[in-house]
Amino acid sequence: FYLPQFHPTPENDEWWGRGFTEWTNVTKAKPLFKNHYQPHLPADLGFYDLRLEEARLAQEALAKEYGIYGFCYYHYWFNGKRLLNEPIDRKLKNPKEDLPFMLCWANENWTRRWDGQDQEVLMKQEYSAQDDEEHIIFLCENFFQDSRYIKVDGKPMLLIYRPNLFPNINATLNLWRNQALKLGIGELYIGYVQSFGNKVDPNILGFDFGIQFQPDFEQLPTQIYPPFVDKLKNKLGVKPSAFYTNKIYAYDKHVEKQKTFGFQKNIFPGITPMWDNSARRSNNAFILKDSTPEKYAEWLTHIKLNYNWNQMPASFLFINAWNEWAEGNHLEPCLKWGTQYLQKTREILNNG
Repeated sequence: FYLPQFHPTPENDEWWGRGFTEWTNVTKAKPLFKNHYQPHLPADLGFYDLRLEEARLAQEALAKEYGIYGFCYYHYWFNGKRLLNEPIDRKLKNPKEDLPFMLCWANENWTRRWDGQDQEVLMKQEYSAQDDEEHIIFLCENFFQDSRYIKVDGKPMLLIYRPNLFPNINATLNLWRNQALKLGIGELYIGYVQSFGNKVDPNILGFDFGIQFQPDFEQLPTQIYPPFVDKLKNKLGVKPSAFYTNKIYAYDKHVEKQKTFGFQKNIFPGITPMWDNSARRSNNAFILKDSTPEKYAEWLTHIKLNYNWNQMPASFLFINAWNEWAEGNHLEPCLKWGTQYLQKTREILNNG
């Protein structure tokens, strides 16, 4: 998964302040408890601006070096209005950026909720048959015909982030498939993200496949609670510790729990190297504590050895994420770990 929010936009200037990008929150993060890894700061690629060809080419070169097949860009569409589209639009015009790519439509309202504040709607998502038609025509004409676009058996691959928000997802998918045939694209290979409680068989909803989205917020280990000293301070009215005001779990315990579950039919596996969105949230952050490249490698090895790779027409593993820096969730090198997560990824997935 690839986040394109690393360049200024007029909308973000208006909503969050002039010059806002994802780096704004990243650099403000502070440790909340002993040995808490914050802030996450970039190493090899630096604080890049995705409007620059050099930055995007450097990302693609790094991905290729460590065996990453392609990027799944978040796509933001609001009844014809697009957000954060500059990086992908510039890639489309630049043949030098040849890393395969696909889209995941992040079909939520754009709100202030992501930073832990209120739920004020900044950009509303409206659904209609007319918008469905205009949207798929736009995708067919601008993306699906691109030679770099990821296809399975010749079918362009598209992800929907939250299918439960559609009034009738089956009707939308049928319209999309029919329109793609009319436009000469052919059949589509459409999937959905298993998050927010959506874990039904993809075929029931009209999808071809689903993907595991990690971390799985519905299947969590026991939460880490405050140590005795923090409990005492809380009783005495001292400022409560981060263990009271956030949801903190041990990364290795999360890995252990995920390993107890089998893999569903028609679902591509997913994994996360780490997660900590306290850079975005002043409270109620979700933190997987003490993740390391070795613990990530253990999980990755489990998936490689136990997933039935022959059940699907392609062998894809979705890693969340390449560059979700404000969610403490990235394969891109940071000052603490360097390229170790990328090294483990290449070592496990590309050897044997």
